[in-house]
Amino acid sequence: MAHGFKGFVRDPLAFAGAVTVALVVAAALLAPMIAPYDPAEQFFDGLTIEGAPLPPSERFPLGTDLLGRDLLSRLIWGARASLTVGVVANGAAVIVGTLLGMIAGLARGVVGGAIMRFTDLMMAFPALLLAIALAAILRPSLWIVALVIALVNWVQICRVVYTQTTALAEREFIEAARALGAGRARIVLRHVLPHLVPTILVWSTLGIATTVLLEATLSFLGVGVQPPTPSWGGIIFEGQSYFLTAPWLVFFPGIAIIMAALAFNLVGEALNDALDPTQRGRR
Repeated sequence: MAHGFKGFVRDPLAFAGAVTVALVVAAALLAPMIAPYDPAEQFFDGLTIEGAPLPPSERFPLGTDLLGRDLLSRLIWGARASLTVGVVANGAAVIVGTLLGMIAGLARGVVGGAIMRFTDLMMAFPALLLAIALAAILRPSLWIVALVIALVNWVQICRVVYTQTTALAEREFIEAARALGAGRARIVLRHVLPHLVPTILVWSTLGIATTVLLEATLSFLGVGVQPPTPSWGGIIFEGQSYFLTAPWLVFFPGIAIIMAALAFNLVGEALNDALDPTQRGRR
């Protein structure tokens, strides 16, 4: 494992991803201190005489939006909304998927079969369409969007954990623990869960990239985080009608989404290499 983490540090792509993730997290946590302006403040001089957004300038480094608000400030605050949804939704999905996967893998029989058939049923629905339907039924907000994304994202980790738990249940040390009278709780906590930690860590990191993209998609479609709370997808949604005359309204938040998703993917792949010796050197 030590060799794997040294490789993680020496890998330029992984290092760049880790730095980008650190910058996104810092922007989300320190938004009130580093944002130049209030993200909701509308400046009288933030629009042209014709009422169009201003391009990037010395006062507004990334320009203004269609209401004369500073785009840089809105992107910094949008990192907080997008990252909050990503972390909360992915964390809930990982917890639910891990619990159900372990229960199905250890219980098997009717209980395990029912859980996995329900998982297969959820996987049969396109995640984006299901998320749009749920978000449209419920009143969209930051926490509702996180809940909706968690409801459609737990199935993948559940399937992976189920497969690994099923394989672990046949191992000799599990059989020995059962023969010595260990209960299911002890077997799960002492013998099964530690072997699943690498998988959970990797999926937790990779899943944040997926949830950030899904949140941006929902916000762009108008069923995600609602104004006045800024989010990267919502900023693109608000500025899409000005795409030709004010392309910075779409370009900068789009770059932020791509960079954040790519960074979390790079860190997740590096963690996979570090924690799984069989994957080392393949990337």
